[in-house]
Amino acid sequence: MSLSNENKLTLAGLAKLAGVSTSTVSRALNDNPLIKKETRESLQALAKQHNFSLNRAASRLRTQKTNVVAVILNLIDDTDQSISDPFLLKVVGDLNQALNQKGYELLLSNSHMAQDDWANYFISSSRADGIIVIGQGKSTEQVEKVAMSGAPLVVWGDPNTKSNYAVVGSNNDLGGYKATQHLISGGCKRILFLGDPEHAEMSERHKGYSRAIKEAKLDNSNELTLSCDITSKVAYEKIGDAVLAKGLFFDGIVATSDMVALGAMKALKERYINIPNDVSIIGFDDIAMAELFHPALTTIKQDTKSAAKIMVEQLLNQFNNQATKSVVLDVELIKRMSTR
Repeated sequence: MSLSNENKLTLAGLAKLAGVSTSTVSRALNDNPLIKKETRESLQALAKQHNFSLNRAASRLRTQKTNVVAVILNLIDDTDQSISDPFLLKVVGDLNQALNQKGYELLLSNSHMAQDDWANYFISSSRADGIIVIGQGKSTEQVEKVAMSGAPLVVWGDPNTKSNYAVVGSNNDLGGYKATQHLISGGCKRILFLGDPEHAEMSERHKGYSRAIKEAKLDNSNELTLSCDITSKVAYEKIGDAVLAKGLFFDGIVATSDMVALGAMKALKERYINIPNDVSIIGFDDIAMAELFHPALTTIKQDTKSAAKIMVEQLLNQFNNQATKSVVLDVELIKRMSTR
């Protein structure tokens, strides 16, 4: 994660090149508003031209920590998922508690607000000491840029991703497998996978689903993988359109999240399809709403409280120049009334 030897230029050397004082360069690289915008931009451009790491410079120049950790919700452009998503709120809440226990505040942002250079926006400008990213999405480009900068970073996502940064997350493959096996044990023969199989975490859930279907020698045709955004609204529309077009061609649904499952349940109930007698449905996450819905939703529980503690520990390791690692958390099947 360290930068190469090309960063030989010192702060004093950069100041000499620019013909200004080291304190002016220091403030400019920290985006201090006391320095005129034109001067700041000019010095920052000069630093980049000479491969002078803004993030490393900012780290050395800070006289004290901010005791703030930036938590970025990595929302992809073509999704309606937002901070109001109950699972995201659950992760953020657990992270806030874990950070507070270690004496840190949480600064919440999303990938749209954080602009293109997350490390520069949060670390170089002294807004935060480190970054926790929730979600890898379909692309890891932005996350990899943070890792390459050397900024302290931990990601909630798929721990099986090959990366040069710490990823903490659930065993998504096992979760998809357990969910599908549970439906098979209840007598389901044509099981629909509802979600986005190209998304990092969701693709692992789809792998587990496919493995269980193959082992049971059940139908795994393409029509039984229905790609949809990770929101209840889109799932509601997708299931409604599918049933309208083809009739009830499935007897079980493995949903990639509880919100997706709840959207599907609503669409089926409006068409007087009985759950679980006609269609069994299982979600993923175990949000609070899952138990309160009717019928109560069977789901795969992710241990977000333990995950939050581990993410904070991995970030603090980086603050202390200690080794970090990716961590896979186990998942648990929570049996309720939406499955046979």
